[in-house]
Amino acid sequence: MRYLTAGESHGPQLTVIVEGMPSNVPVDVDKINEQLARRQKGYGRGLRMKIEQDTVHITAGVRHGKTTGAPVCMVIENKDWAHWQELMGVEPPPEEVRDKRRVSRPRPGHADLNGAIKYRQSDIRNILERSSARETAARVACGALIRQMLECFDIKIAGHVIQIGSARISDRDHQNALTMPLEELQSITELSPVRCICKKTEQAMIAEIDLAKKEGDSLGGIVEVLADGLPVGLGSHVHWDRKLDGRLAQAIMSIQAFKGVEIGEGFRAGQMRGSKVHDPIYWSKERGFYRQTNHAGGFEGGMTTGERVVVRGAMKPIPTLYKPLQSVDIDTKEPFFASIERSDNCAVPAASVVAEAVVAWELGVAFREKFAGDSLEEMEQNYKSYQTYVRGF
Repeated sequence: MRYLTAGESHGPQLTVIVEGMPSNVPVDVDKINEQLARRQKGYGRGLRMKIEQDTVHITAGVRHGKTTGAPVCMVIENKDWAHWQELMGVEPPPEEVRDKRRVSRPRPGHADLNGAIKYRQSDIRNILERSSARETAARVACGALIRQMLECFDIKIAGHVIQIGSARISDRDHQNALTMPLEELQSITELSPVRCICKKTEQAMIAEIDLAKKEGDSLGGIVEVLADGLPVGLGSHVHWDRKLDGRLAQAIMSIQAFKGVEIGEGFRAGQMRGSKVHDPIYWSKERGFYRQTNHAGGFEGGMTTGERVVVRGAMKPIPTLYKPLQSVDIDTKEPFFASIERSDNCAVPAASVVAEAVVAWELGVAFREKFAGDSLEEMEQNYKSYQTYVRGF
């Protein structure tokens, strides 16, 4: 399975083509739109979220509520396109318009300068439009689509925010999040403007966001994604690029502004003794093989253990600042303060939704690889056969 996205931040639309979905998977467009709406929420978002109310239009691959086995094409229109047609259109604009709106001042922390050099662009807008986090709307749509396949196998995914700036949930609250039912976790965090399970920490996060905004600054944080219901053996140990935890790490790092990934205990494992890190194995006639702890975060040897998957990602502060840093004009080489594009000052709550989507995609791809079939029914047969085998091992 794979997907491709196309589109610019202020272009007419984002387009997604998903290849490899089995046939007969029920598709509810409202569920995709629900995930898109979740991405647009969150304390600290900018003015654009009031302009765009993202909805998906499926143009291929789904008929009468089910996938056909053909590539699925999804389109998300950019409502702000109406104000950018002349500047972002396919045909060259009048010279006076082009020169007036040309961007020559790269912003620190963005893809601006590196991309302009790499692609030989004298107008940095050709870089910033595609590197924008607006592209994550397309990936959320992909994640929402594949989640509907995973739901057929009772696999659940939820995410939440652990930290924004210096405001972080306590170890006790974090442990509660790691063990509570995902439906409960989701019901709590959906009511929080920062997707936090703790009301006290939520208020501290909001206060930090408000202060940063007042000072023209921005904040990053840490998000966590959890998944239940996965069988033993997704992924593989036999090649480096088949290790599923490695693929999840790449997926998280591919989200704009993410700088770190942890699986299970993550970096804390480097401070602990092996007797406290590794999860003892037990067996009972009723449960088969199981673990009482999950320090490994659901992975050993690049493969799922059957326990809850635990993935965390660290997001840097958004680099567009209303108190901009110094930069250098690529034409004149004169120092300037970096230009400002419309931006959030904290997108960590929204990023947790994007993280859910990319984790869902990688888990779905691995599930499809393991239980290959052209139709959902064939996958279900393969899955049931494997489950019978695992219970008898």
